[in-house]
Amino acid sequence: MKNVKHHCITFKKTAVLTSFLFLITVTLTQAQDGLAGIAEADRQVRSYFAAGTSLMYAIGAILGLIGAVKVYQKWNAGDPDTGKVAAAWFGSCVFLVVVATVIQSFFGV
Repeated sequence: MKNVKHHCITFKKTAVLTSFLFLITVTLTQAQDGLAGIAEADRQVRSYFAAGTSLMYAIGAILGLIGAVKVYQKWNAGDPDTGKVAAAWFGSCVFLVVVATVIQSFFGV
């Protein structure tokens, strides 16, 4: 009877050790997918950059048109701060173009 009890305890220890080793193996296998996930995310972000740049240029064009209309209205009304408003609208459009170019050159996209 004592021999059977000893085998039962040994079997339980082996089962626990095997389960622990299996859990470590599964965890390590899943951890290796992290690198592939980061590489995939990098590839996707880089592929979206061209569309994002085009979107920024389109927003800049729309802001430029709105700014041109606002400046024209102020100029026709004889407002003294027309030059300041024109500079602000022009600066915002240039900023959008420069940001897209700087991001592209800085990150090598």
